[in-house]
This record gives sequence, structure tokens and C-alpha cells, in this order.
Amino acid sequence: MMHPTPIIRVTAMPADTNPYGGVFGGWLMGQMGLACGSFVSRRTKGKALLVAADAIKFPGAMAVGDELSVYVDLLKQGRTSLRLKAEAIARERDSEKETLVAQGEFTFVALDDQGKPRAIAAEEQANG
Repeated sequence: MMHPTPIIRVTAMPADTNPYGGVFGGWLMGQMGLACGSFVSRRTKGKALLVAADAIKFPGAMAVGDELSVYVDLLKQGRTSLRLKAEAIARERDSEKETLVAQGEFTFVALDDQGKPRAIAAEEQANG
């Protein structure tokens, strides 16, 4: 796990399955995208657009009823963009067993009111 607290925590429901009954990979990607979007909007204090999703992998499987937690870490911050790593971890419904079910990297560009890239303010350094 990357963070003590996930950005998103949700339970997989029957509507989130593929035709074979497994949890749909597109749903997992969507949950990771939502978590990254939440992280980015808080960090940039405004609108940001997803421009790339890379290195998406599905190393494990989850079942309906399992709880999904999505953790997000900042990989790189540029002048107008952020590159994030998301990890989706499933916890079996009736146990504490966890499995990494999806991971990937997501790149966002911060936008101004006209939809043009805007500079992201640098994080302030605390004076000790």
C-alpha cells in the first residue's frame, strides 16, 4: 500500500461485471481515474484534464462484493501537468485478505477557465 488512507473506497456490485461474471477491467480503470482526478483537483486547486493512461495492468482479480481501495501517489509534477501512479487493491468481502487487482499511471494537465493549460503553483515549503 502506498498511503494509509485510500482516495476512493467502493464495493464492486453486479452491474460492475463483465459478461463472464468477473469485475470489469474498465470499471477498475474508471475507479482509478476518479481517484486520480480527485487527487489532482485538490493539488492543483482547480480543473484538470486526463490526457494519458499508461502501463495499465491487472495482476489480480476481484469478485462482486469485494471492497476496492484506490491509492494514488505523485510520480512527477511539471509546470502544467501531473503524472500519478494509482494502485487498486481489493479486500475480500468477508476477510482481511487483500489483492492488488489493477495499477497504472495517469497524466493530467491543469486547465484555466478558457480550457488552456495553466501553471500549477509550487508547493510551499514549511519553515522549521
